[in-house]
Amino acid sequence: MAGKIGLNVAQICLTKDCTEDEIVDELSKLNEDPRVRGVYLHLAPALLTGRVISTLAPEKDVDGVADLNMGRLVRGDPSEGFVPAEAMAVMEVLESHGEFHPQPPVGENIDRNSNILWLSPCVGDTAVGVWLVVGVMGQPNMCVLVSLQNVVLGSCRWLREQQYQDWSLRLLKLQPLNPVPSDIQISRAQTPKSVQQLAQEIGLLPGELEPYGRNKAKVRLSLLERLQAQPDGNLVLVAGITPTPLGEGKSTVTIGLVQALSAHLKLNSFACLRQPSQGPTFGVKGGAAGGGYAQVIPMEEFNLHLTGDIHAITAANNLVAAAIDARMLHEATQSDKALFNRLVPSVNGVRKFSPIQISRLRRLGLSTTEPASLTAEEVRAFVRLDLDPSKLTWQRVVDTNDRFLRKITVGQASTEKGHSRETGFDIAVASEIMAILALADGLGDMRVRLARMVVGTSRSGQPITAEDLGVSGALAVLMKDAIKPTLMQTLEGTPVFVHAGPFANIAHGNSSVLADKLALKLVGRDGFVVTEAGFGADIGMEKFFSIKCRASGLRPSAVVLVATVRALKMHGGGPNVSAGSPLPREYIDENLSLVTGGCHSNLRKQIEIAHLFGVPVVVALNVFKTDTAAEIALVCRLALECGARAAVPCHHWALGGRGSVELARAVKEASAAPSHFQFLYETEMPIVEKIRTIAQKVYGADDIALSPQAEAEIQTYEQQGYRSLPICMAKTHLSLSHMPDKKGAPTGFTLPIRTVRASIGAGFIYPLVGTMSTMPGLPTRPCFYDIDLDPVTEEITGLF
Repeated sequence: MAGKIGLNVAQICLTKDCTEDEIVDELSKLNEDPRVRGVYLHLAPALLTGRVISTLAPEKDVDGVADLNMGRLVRGDPSEGFVPAEAMAVMEVLESHGEFHPQPPVGENIDRNSNILWLSPCVGDTAVGVWLVVGVMGQPNMCVLVSLQNVVLGSCRWLREQQYQDWSLRLLKLQPLNPVPSDIQISRAQTPKSVQQLAQEIGLLPGELEPYGRNKAKVRLSLLERLQAQPDGNLVLVAGITPTPLGEGKSTVTIGLVQALSAHLKLNSFACLRQPSQGPTFGVKGGAAGGGYAQVIPMEEFNLHLTGDIHAITAANNLVAAAIDARMLHEATQSDKALFNRLVPSVNGVRKFSPIQISRLRRLGLSTTEPASLTAEEVRAFVRLDLDPSKLTWQRVVDTNDRFLRKITVGQASTEKGHSRETGFDIAVASEIMAILALADGLGDMRVRLARMVVGTSRSGQPITAEDLGVSGALAVLMKDAIKPTLMQTLEGTPVFVHAGPFANIAHGNSSVLADKLALKLVGRDGFVVTEAGFGADIGMEKFFSIKCRASGLRPSAVVLVATVRALKMHGGGPNVSAGSPLPREYIDENLSLVTGGCHSNLRKQIEIAHLFGVPVVVALNVFKTDTAAEIALVCRLALECGARAAVPCHHWALGGRGSVELARAVKEASAAPSHFQFLYETEMPIVEKIRTIAQKVYGADDIALSPQAEAEIQTYEQQGYRSLPICMAKTHLSLSHMPDKKGAPTGFTLPIRTVRASIGAGFIYPLVGTMSTMPGLPTRPCFYDIDLDPVTEEITGLF
């Protein structure tokens, strides 16, 4: 009967002596199998236990016996469940046939052509009062037909679920206090929704969620396939002017903006943020969950470990480093034959290449798959990477600010047989694997990018990759969960994706392509995805356009440029601002002259940088309690004169989303305007010319100065075929120039390029400007002095 209507049926036969556990295991597998749309339990009554019935997923219970379906029937609302087949069969027949008799008349012959429904009471272990349909004369078994009909009904419901779902967002109410409590006090005062509830409200299916506790969950990338036909929403980029060492609140503005869009303008919106590094969390800057009444919650979970992505990156990065040193040691201490015998071991008398070794043979131009067929020269080419120690570019990483690891010596133990070398550590978020995580568009793409990472150069000048080392498959395994964005929420219950965390001064400084793409599908055509770029527009925003937009095809409809009166005063000639030191009086008292100077220099330049890419700019003035009305009005007026489409003061820190409603309206209007997006340079330009273009047009330099080392590295990369990659400048975030103490918009300087690295897997060339370091250090008084744990309540104190 199923075959006649096009249904595939599989019969699972268990042994007669099967246990309850075995039945539950089979049902659990069927519940998880996306191909199965209905399950019918044809079991002996003794095996239909409460545990068995409750295990069956209600949406696949086509016989309507699960507790939830029974409850819906009793309540009179079977629209989302299934009516038991026997009951539905009775109703179907009663509606379509004539007479009804509770039992066949005793001693009478039955006319098999009559339209009479005969019912007989159930016997055995079945509850009294339930009737089985014996049948309508001349008709097939109605119970079976109803069960099949329920399979079709369940499939139709499943298909509807696969379509885009309108949001039903339940917002969390804010009651801002004055004075504003600490960030952690505000975070703890709000009870977040369960992440499963949040996911359901924004149209995620249960199978697309991998919860990590109550408050956060990974989202599976299958969502992109399910919603591939769904139009994207509007993408808004949050950048900033050149910050003080204290930061100017881009994350806070991002959160305040989405809270305003969703909670107050009733528009679907998603924030996409980077995962904070442990370095600044325990160093100078503190956490990155926003602040005041514009936060991601729980802020402790956001700032500490999250779902372990950075730990996965650290493990993967250091596996590559260990593989490099081990391979160099083994090549230096073994013959070709000994290396080959260990790399391709004999198992039960048979040698066989692994798939990753076959990939290396193909890159060497060898088509064989038989180890015994290699010549002595081919064996040597296969087993010897012949890495040049002086041209290794891969370093170990750790997610801590540790200045004493910037330059180290490895291999000093006697077991390493004198094969020591100088190397160093980077902070984990500077790892190329972090950049790959942020730029990959899927698991397959990430695997390819990991394979082509260049770790150094051979003595013959050939690039050596992670695939050559044989480690790329293992890296993909370590990163398979990290590639999924983490779902959290704001103080007002609006959704947030937290994913990837590259710094903008020493990497490309943006959250992941995947987080943006998933969010753009979820918000719908008229919704907004607000994504953040690190530090000033000259760094994070430029890399967003030049690297992330190129890699992903994403195009923002507007830029929100965050400014503060404090930072503008610094750029207008105010005294230095230092973390941990009291602010000078100039930053507390009204000073319109300093504000004007900062607007005419740094703010104007950062707006001009955005206009180089053809994107409209909305200036968001993040208001502090020391700002005066005159200073606020002056900044907004001068921002418009400098070319901003709109400029609005924002009070989200004190008021939550309600304090950024004006900004939300300005962003909505700017996003509706025509965009004329364009790239700053063509990738086919020589590497030197691309660096020069960024230095002159973005930073305002007269020219660049390449060190001999940088010149040689650029020549090597161009010879190796990497000329067409975009540029990712590693430069101080405290100035438009390479000199941190030069504020405003410096001119008349030459930008020094000390060295140039190549992140081939991530897909960019990586010049280091001046004395820029990829491993920060700790200050005299780090943040960790204030962080502690209450052993009784397990509450964390001191995070901000």
